[in-house]
Amino acid sequence: MNPRTDLWLENLLAERDGAALYDGLAQHEKDPGRAQSFRKMAVDERRHADLWARKLEKEGVTLPPDRPSSRVRALVWLARRLGTAAVVPMVLEAEATDAKKYEEQGGEASAIAAEEREHRQVLSGMGPPQGPDSARTVIASRERWHRGGGRAGSVRAAIFGMNDGLLSNLSLMLGVAGAGVEPHSVIVTGFAGLLAGAFSMAAGEYTSVASQRDLLARQVTLERREIEETPEEETAELALLFKQKGLSTEQASRTAAEIIKHPESALDTLVREELGLDPGDLGSPLGAASSSFVMFAVGAIVPVLPFLALHGPLAAAFSAGLAAVVLATVGGLVGFLSGTSVLRSAARMLGLAALAAAVTYGVGKLLGAAVG
Repeated sequence: MNPRTDLWLENLLAERDGAALYDGLAQHEKDPGRAQSFRKMAVDERRHADLWARKLEKEGVTLPPDRPSSRVRALVWLARRLGTAAVVPMVLEAEATDAKKYEEQGGEASAIAAEEREHRQVLSGMGPPQGPDSARTVIASRERWHRGGGRAGSVRAAIFGMNDGLLSNLSLMLGVAGAGVEPHSVIVTGFAGLLAGAFSMAAGEYTSVASQRDLLARQVTLERREIEETPEEETAELALLFKQKGLSTEQASRTAAEIIKHPESALDTLVREELGLDPGDLGSPLGAASSSFVMFAVGAIVPVLPFLALHGPLAAAFSAGLAAVVLATVGGLVGFLSGTSVLRSAARMLGLAALAAAVTYGVGKLLGAAVG
């Protein structure tokens, strides 16, 4: 193959992956409107793939089997387990990259770039208000009690909890080891740091999610009251939302008028579209606390393990090495799922951890020498 057909083949595989990803997200999306958006984007991606397939076949290139990549399979698995909200932030970056890539290619690819940008706008619209003219922003300016809601990405929270546990306990243990204390004391310090940090994370996460849940529940209550007391205004808001989705003014008004006749359906639609919330899933404080405790403990136990079998500088070296492997793996996984550079993501995470650990170990050495 020549460079041109190589590029077309790369485009084909990327578009096939996009179609498989959006089909998977649509399958696991509970909200019918968002599921429909995912399906439409899957159709667009499949149409793009057909374009590159025809060009390759015209050049006599044998097309590879249409199988999703391991990245797409992993993202769909996460969507099934954690919900599509946990995956969308990772997909956004890939859409921006695709649009830029097609712009640089020019020609027929320029039209595809425009659709990739539209996909990114749709995905962004599934989160907080985007821009001063979005329907959510207009409604939020009218109803000042609206505040940003929705649960944070589960994947991001899990990675943050594990990294926090690993890095904080690694730094703590290296600092103590650098001070030259007894091996037994280093181990006790490690387990104390694990438990203290895990309980602190769990308590903080419980309080945060409980407070957020109370706030979101109040917003749902206020929205229900608005529907009961000012149905005309809520009908106008529904019409505005439907109009922004592409319906004509007449169609949007008619659809809004029908939905407002059923208060619970109207409430569900307004809460999802205005607040970006699933009214049936406002987050579990206990679940969030348990998850934070476990993920912090998993990370924090990593630097402790070498000290159970080794002592002194050798234990510190093995602890740092094991932590480096885990951090690089997690960083690479984040890059892999986000569709960005695996090496850059791993190196960034590893570099920051190495800096923190080195500083703490050095301070421990200095304090140990000064006290001794």
